[in-house]
Amino acid sequence: MQHYYVNKQAQKNGEHEVHTPRCTYLPEGDDGIYLGAFVTCKEALEAARAHFEKVNGCSWCCGACHSG
Repeated sequence: MQHYYVNKQAQKNGEHEVHTPRCTYLPEGDDGIYLGAFVTCKEALEAARAHFEKVNGCSWCCGACHSG
């Protein structure tokens, strides 16, 4: 299982990115919300949707869940 976080700050396109702990783009301090531990990044995206309507996986650490 992997731990996931979602960035509170939206990207320019309005999406909030989901990250893993070792990601270079992991939000620091209070800029992120811990989502929990999940088997897949798709589960993490579903958890992130409880906080934000528009979410996407980080292209660096959640590439399988990143949509261009």
